[in-house]
Amino acid sequence: MSRDEQGLAEPDQFDGAPHPREQFAFFGHRDGEDAFLEGLRSGRLHHAWLIGGAQGIGKATLAYRVARTVLDPQRSNERAISSLDVPAGSHVARQVAVLSHPNLSVLRRAPATDKKGPSATIPVDAVRRALGMFGSTAADGGYRVCIVDSAEDLTISSANALLKVIEEPPPRSLFLIVSHAPQRVLPTIRSRCRRLLLRPLEDQDIKAAIASLGSPWTDIPQDVVDQALRYGEGSVRRTLEFLDADKVAFIDQVNRLLNGLPKADTKQILALAEALSKRDADDSYELALETVQRWVSDRLHERAGLGASRLAPLVEVCDKIGRSAREIDVFNLDRRPFILTMFDDLAEAVRRAA
Repeated sequence: MSRDEQGLAEPDQFDGAPHPREQFAFFGHRDGEDAFLEGLRSGRLHHAWLIGGAQGIGKATLAYRVARTVLDPQRSNERAISSLDVPAGSHVARQVAVLSHPNLSVLRRAPATDKKGPSATIPVDAVRRALGMFGSTAADGGYRVCIVDSAEDLTISSANALLKVIEEPPPRSLFLIVSHAPQRVLPTIRSRCRRLLLRPLEDQDIKAAIASLGSPWTDIPQDVVDQALRYGEGSVRRTLEFLDADKVAFIDQVNRLLNGLPKADTKQILALAEALSKRDADDSYELALETVQRWVSDRLHERAGLGASRLAPLVEVCDKIGRSAREIDVFNLDRRPFILTMFDDLAEAVRRAA
């Protein structure tokens, strides 16, 4: 597992998997890779890219692949370049892996220390320090690269500081901005970036990615992998999270209750509310809410042709659940009444949308 310079796990690091900057295997997204290769071959590589898509599908891995290639003067000047592969043992790859390359800056949430946890945002001071690299010419005359991972962690001030450099980029500069929700990125940043949307991965690509991780991931029974793929939504990270038979069984339990609506299994719903109200049930509670939101989203897609009026009850209840869940977190309220009310509201929405 990748560690920061203090020996602690990095923010959003998935335990047991390599960090994207240490990942040299790449699966799917051939169109995305080709977009960068075309720019390199033509000598007209756009200076800023917004790489969007769901979490865990390879956005940051692609960004680091691009960074290694353009930071290698020989590779970045190849007019017939056909791949972003850079040997793991190369000098550039080793420098990028430990964030020591002089022409690379990475904007990310600060890792945890012995005294406090990881930061919640990328502060403006960190952005200004990192972007100081762009005030001078690269020592080897090559590219200078900034990776933002991810845009959702930027504050308004730090996003505006980044914008100032993107608006007037120095020669041979490259900004690779990773975003899980590109539509929420500051419009002025979006307008100056070439947008690259990565699609969810196919099952065979996810299986190949898991196989590349080796043991213990490759020791998991195939039926558990197949179950995880059902809920992974084309994301390697999400699929890895669901390589847990107990977690999949819990999702199936919640889905059975949802699929039975508008008829409610009162005894089972009461038992679920009781279980999710316990102090050590945070993970199960979050998983239950995620399952409900996905279930509502699936119903909306299935009924997309029925018209807005028929879909409105489901949209309204989805919004209400989101607002109530935020209030529960902010005010640390009892989850039990919320879970019971949520199923009552869902049952009523299903009746009205029928």
